[in-house]
Amino acid sequence: MKILVLNCGSSSVKYKLYDMSNESEITSGGVEKVGLPDAFLKFKKPDGEKEIIEHDMPTQKEAVQLILDTLVNPKYGFIKSYDEIGAVGHRMVHGGERFSKSVLIDDQVLKAVDEISVLAPLHNPANLKGVEAITKLLPEVKQVAVFDTAFHQSMEPYAYMYALPYRMYSDMKIRRYGFHGTSHRYVSKRACEILGLDYNKAKLITCHIGNGGSITAIKGGKVIDTSMGLTPSEGLMMGTRCGDVDPGALAYIVEKEQLDAKGLSRLINKESGVAGFSGISSDMRDLEKAISEGNERAKLALEMYDHRIKKYVGAYLALLNGADAIIFTGGVGENQASTREYVCANMEYAGIEIDKELNNSVRAKEVVISTDNSKTKIMIVPTDEELLIARDTLALV
Repeated sequence: MKILVLNCGSSSVKYKLYDMSNESEITSGGVEKVGLPDAFLKFKKPDGEKEIIEHDMPTQKEAVQLILDTLVNPKYGFIKSYDEIGAVGHRMVHGGERFSKSVLIDDQVLKAVDEISVLAPLHNPANLKGVEAITKLLPEVKQVAVFDTAFHQSMEPYAYMYALPYRMYSDMKIRRYGFHGTSHRYVSKRACEILGLDYNKAKLITCHIGNGGSITAIKGGKVIDTSMGLTPSEGLMMGTRCGDVDPGALAYIVEKEQLDAKGLSRLINKESGVAGFSGISSDMRDLEKAISEGNERAKLALEMYDHRIKKYVGAYLALLNGADAIIFTGGVGENQASTREYVCANMEYAGIEIDKELNNSVRAKEVVISTDNSKTKIMIVPTDEELLIARDTLALV
């Protein structure tokens, strides 16, 4: 069966097409700038080269239509007809408390996801537009929703509740939900396969570190804690998100700068983090270049970034009473050796010893980077959220 995976954002649509007989990727690509005059589709051709098609795409429907038209275009030879698409899997950002696993999409699911949209107003409505587009264009094809929050629903109340008046939870469902769940689930299972560990008994810390970042503690295949909260802005210092900050400081800033709710959201999500503090960029490559040129604020920004990752890893080692493995994934986790080394340094007391030479020589590949003496294995496992979405979709249809 061939399965199309869609990730619809407010102004973008990313996709991958898989042949699930051998889990091979047939093609992948994405539409950018939906609703703008310079919208375009960029995708991978069969020869591996990239091609760009500029096209007017006022909404996600036109974007999905162009993706489908490209898939059946004889010029590229991906598939001969839409009939070859056996199912479509959708990345859904927020499933609230309603969804603890992936589900076949029906009217009840759509209604529930729409109701949950109040918790993710920028993401869920865009995700639903992708479902709507496929429903109109491929009405007979089954669709599956895979939620970023679902994997984290195994947390106990003492881990996910906030110390706010209880009515904030009972009336508004304000609690920790966690995100990047599909990535954490994929890399944790893949790490156990590589190491020969029983997933249902293993103690793991998964570090999804990129422009957005989160860390998760997993015991026996279940999440016991994760760094992101009600929204993705809690936890680590990120590309443009502030992460953990004293809420009293935010109240002070709101008063002094006379910010409304939208202004505060923009500050903590778009104007903070590595980019906001360094004044340079949210891209670590730009930050490292500035550090090499002697920029002290860039150096401090990286130290802050690494320090917070190490702090969460240490906290989760305490919750787990030690870990079988610590797994790095995401753009920074897979590629930035200095961050991995900082996090693992001076952790011998916890059975952690990184192989510095090996760590410095590898990027974005499945590899164990701890020494033979390390009781806790340190790994790089490139994430593949789309493949996991395709697997869930195949299982459900």
